[in-house]
Amino acid sequence: MFDVVYVIRRKRNADVGPIGGVSDHRTFEQTPAEKLPSMIAYLVVREGNKWRDVYRLTPGQVMTVGRASTNRIVLHDEVCSRNHCEIFQRGADWVLRDLDSRNGTLINGLKVEGDIPLEPGHLIQIGACDLAFTFDLSQAFPQVEEKSGLENDTSTDMDAEAAATAGDNEPEIIHRRRKTRFAGRVETVARERHQQELAVLYRLAMDMGAARGSQHLADVVLNGLLEGTSSDIGALLLLPHPTPPEETPGPLTVVAYKANGDLQYQQVSRSLSSVVLKDREAILARDVADDSRLVSRDSLGRIQAKSVICSPIRMDNLIYGLIHLYSTNPEKLLEEDDLEFTLAVADQAAVALHNLRRQETLAEGLAKVRDENLKLREQIGIESDLVGDSKFIQSLNNTIARVAPTDAAVLIRGESGVGKELVARAIHFSSKRRSGPFVCMNCAALTESLLESELFGHEKGSFTGATGRKIGKFEQAHRGTLFLDEVGEMSLAIQAKFLRVLEGHPFERVGGSSPIQVDVRVVAATNRNLETAVESAMFRKDLYFRLHVVEMTIEPLREHPSDIPILAAHFVERFAKKSGRAVQGFTPPAIDKLTAYDWPGNVRELQNTVERAVILCAGEYIGASEIQLSGLGMMEEYRSADITPAEFRDISLEQLEQQHILSVLDRTHWNKSQASQILGIERSTLDRKLKRYGVERPES
Repeated sequence: MFDVVYVIRRKRNADVGPIGGVSDHRTFEQTPAEKLPSMIAYLVVREGNKWRDVYRLTPGQVMTVGRASTNRIVLHDEVCSRNHCEIFQRGADWVLRDLDSRNGTLINGLKVEGDIPLEPGHLIQIGACDLAFTFDLSQAFPQVEEKSGLENDTSTDMDAEAAATAGDNEPEIIHRRRKTRFAGRVETVARERHQQELAVLYRLAMDMGAARGSQHLADVVLNGLLEGTSSDIGALLLLPHPTPPEETPGPLTVVAYKANGDLQYQQVSRSLSSVVLKDREAILARDVADDSRLVSRDSLGRIQAKSVICSPIRMDNLIYGLIHLYSTNPEKLLEEDDLEFTLAVADQAAVALHNLRRQETLAEGLAKVRDENLKLREQIGIESDLVGDSKFIQSLNNTIARVAPTDAAVLIRGESGVGKELVARAIHFSSKRRSGPFVCMNCAALTESLLESELFGHEKGSFTGATGRKIGKFEQAHRGTLFLDEVGEMSLAIQAKFLRVLEGHPFERVGGSSPIQVDVRVVAATNRNLETAVESAMFRKDLYFRLHVVEMTIEPLREHPSDIPILAAHFVERFAKKSGRAVQGFTPPAIDKLTAYDWPGNVRELQNTVERAVILCAGEYIGASEIQLSGLGMMEEYRSADITPAEFRDISLEQLEQQHILSVLDRTHWNKSQASQILGIERSTLDRKLKRYGVERPES
């Protein structure tokens, strides 16, 4: 059991508001401030069952009370009039005057008539609000102690009879603070002491700002508090996450605790922590040696604490946790100054925690982005691998290794499908620009006007359909690589603007006037004969020489057939994993079929063929019959027809067709899939024709 002696929630004078709401018919005598007594008077405001604020009455100023926001004390009660009453000093007395309020003003239950001098212990009653007048805050509520603002809290409940018989050793909550005085003006405390404490707080704030984590921060805070207060044991407890007022706080976790000597920390009780978390006010209590509602007992059932401070760590409307301090020395109890200092440290710790949480969130986000970027780059790396072990592939890799570290323009030549973009990617990801963007652009896919807009961007309204600003490929590739495929398809007008950018000049968006400077490495590709285009004036000679710094020619797949089985196996592994099929590879006849093909579409055609085969494959290995080729790339011996002018005979078309089909089947050793591709018909059509002819495969 314990008794609530008094509760204080300070509010700075600057928070009171301007004087106003006083009608002009008021008359009272005002004594010059220098002639007024030095004793300070207070009004302690209670609304409902809770003490709310303490107001200092300033000599020479009128304290107005009412529902209007212009009053110095604003009461949110419909019973209260807009301008209800006022309190002013007359001579040595403080006087209350009712301003013709609708429901009147009571002092100790009696209605006020005229001007009434106030005496210590007077309780001014306006609706549900009580204002206690006093010169001594420790004696502010002797008449209403049983109506304390904590009377509904089961952890602090005490009936009037118990209060009357309470002994001298009953615990006292002697101070509660929502704001620290260090947030106010310097004049509110002794200047020299204030400056010393501010210097300590400044040093602590610097140390807290340099903390590398919650544990480090807790150590800094506790070291500072044990040094700057009368406490000999302290702890920092955190909630699982910052909690707003409308949310129920989670369980508290002791992040760190410190003690002088061999003392053991006793955790703050649930009752005290719940009060502090709910009201978000710092509490100073004394004489708690027998009350486990303020401090938990140790393993022997004892309470070592003699005085306790429990302060919320809060910022804006969020609460992060608690600071718990207590002193075990009855000769060195915690004081009000310790409460003020602890609250100031707690406020600064909340800022440091907020910054740490934000840094951790940013670090987690950055780590996630890095992981995603790494996975993407690994995926791109798989897509960009130059697979093969032929002399050509080895030479190509060596060339890329020499060219990539430079910023030289590269012109890649080769047939369609040989992998010019893969080579460009390999150059980019092997260069110092690897962390920058890799932007691709096909110059043959767009008209001249759209190509200019894609390359250089456009401003809103620059042409019909330009509903907003568009960033071009050059800007997107800033500090990276721009790959221009089919560069030989550029019009002469675009070539001129493109050349200026390559030479380092700024450019303007279509419809814009602001110069834009970019840092871009250009890798171009073409399957056209640029020399012929230059001679025919279809390609600018100066642009040709600008692009033709390093030339790389990619051989067609038919020039290095030894890489076909390796590439095919590489594609099988990729597409089997992608489609979830259990395909392991090819049968020997299938490999023979792949290597016998001429691959006019080069690596792209091989990739598509393998993907189709993986999808159609019913077993673990792809057979020759499951490989569908276009027929455009058969070896010469399979492309030639059997009928020549010398062999012409007078036969029907049906007979000619039959002879031709049988000839192709003989050439392909009766491989119906290969024969149907050469003939340009479906295999089912070939089977129907053979059935109609009554022809079967001859026995070998």
